[in-house]
Amino acid sequence: MKVLFIGGTGLISTAASKLALQQGVELYLLNRGRREGFVPEGATVLHGDINDRAAMKKLLDGRHFDAVVDWIAFKPEDIERDVELFTEKTDQYILISTVATYQRPPSHYLFDESAPQHNPGWPYAVDKIACEERLLRAYREMGFPATIVRPSHTYGETTIPFAVTSGAHPWTLIDRIRNGKKIIVPGDGTSLWTITHNTDFAKGLVGLLGNSQTLGQAFHITSDEVKTWNQYLAVIGQAAGVKPDAIHMTSECISLFLPEFKGGLFGDVSNSYVVDNRKIKAFVPGYQATTNFERGIRQSLVYFEARPELQTIDEELNARMDKMISSYESFLAGIN
Repeated sequence: MKVLFIGGTGLISTAASKLALQQGVELYLLNRGRREGFVPEGATVLHGDINDRAAMKKLLDGRHFDAVVDWIAFKPEDIERDVELFTEKTDQYILISTVATYQRPPSHYLFDESAPQHNPGWPYAVDKIACEERLLRAYREMGFPATIVRPSHTYGETTIPFAVTSGAHPWTLIDRIRNGKKIIVPGDGTSLWTITHNTDFAKGLVGLLGNSQTLGQAFHITSDEVKTWNQYLAVIGQAAGVKPDAIHMTSECISLFLPEFKGGLFGDVSNSYVVDNRKIKAFVPGYQATTNFERGIRQSLVYFEARPELQTIDEELNARMDKMISSYESFLAGIN
């Protein structure tokens, strides 16, 4: 099977790239050559800018792929471009979307793939909804071979996931825990949440490649594991060897001090819901997420502890969180 990944060197896509190659897929990665060190052995790199349509048409001339996966489509114009470039060039086009497209706050705790999509408070989700709508229109009107995949919160050994933390400097969370600093948890910490390891996501994604029965449909690829934020933090603390000191704040309060978190808090992590993944199991027989969070987060810590150069701290965010916590505690003390 010949497959093209647009991107293919990011957190989620790298795991899928490795598994696809292990299963004998003839894998091509389209990128601009800025992350060559992340290309898995056995993949063929096609150097090109997906947004340069003229150059892309020359690059794709005479090529055909059993499947194309776009990992970096975030706006409807990206879909418009891909439909133009890959019509008659592939038998299956997979858009990586997100469960963040679903209604917030949810009207029902359990989401399957037919749940209403409406999340107007978060531009990222709004754009992903528009991407899906444009792609499905191409499927309906011209038979473009569209498949949609909606991951939940997905991580790997190079990340340390949590609700309020630094994405660019993941070690910041562990540093705060080990230094006895308070960890900000949204709400009372009891919101239900699904976090999936990238190696488990890869099983579902690779299992969908080349399956013509997926066309026109959407799929969740998630773990069966559901925990609260309090539970996730406790597991991270156990892996770090220190019991975390949690401080619970409303999403409104957090957003006042850290406005960059507002979209994700209100549009995703502060909502309690469970993602139904029965459909992927029906289409990919044997699909099962096997890396639970206890094992996955320990793998992440082993990865970082073996690489001191990656143990960087987001000092600016750290200072803002400390100021926020101090202000919040002073406010509470003033009430008594």
